Amino acid sequence: MNSLGYSHKSVCHGKGEYARDEDGDGFHEIHVNTMEGFWSLLRSWLRPHRGISQEKLPLYLGLFECLHNIKRRGKAAMSGLLELLLR
Repeated sequence: MNSLGYSHKSVCHGKGEYARDEDGDGFHEIHVNTMEGFWSLLRSWLRPHRGISQEKLPLYLGLFECLHNIKRRGKAAMSGLLELLLR
């Protein structure tokens, strides 16, 4: 994931941790809200399709992930996607 500009960190709910401020600037960079928000958006996006098959779920998930990343990264994501498509 680091090669794509992402890094993965986690919190330990067992220790009562739900967010962490690693650099002390008062902003909690590591938290679970991002992933929970992603799944919430995915459920809303899938709701009109009512009952997709388990077999096709990875395809829907992949498409949603791509659209979500393009929205977050804007032109940077689009140029990378075009580069992959035009190979």
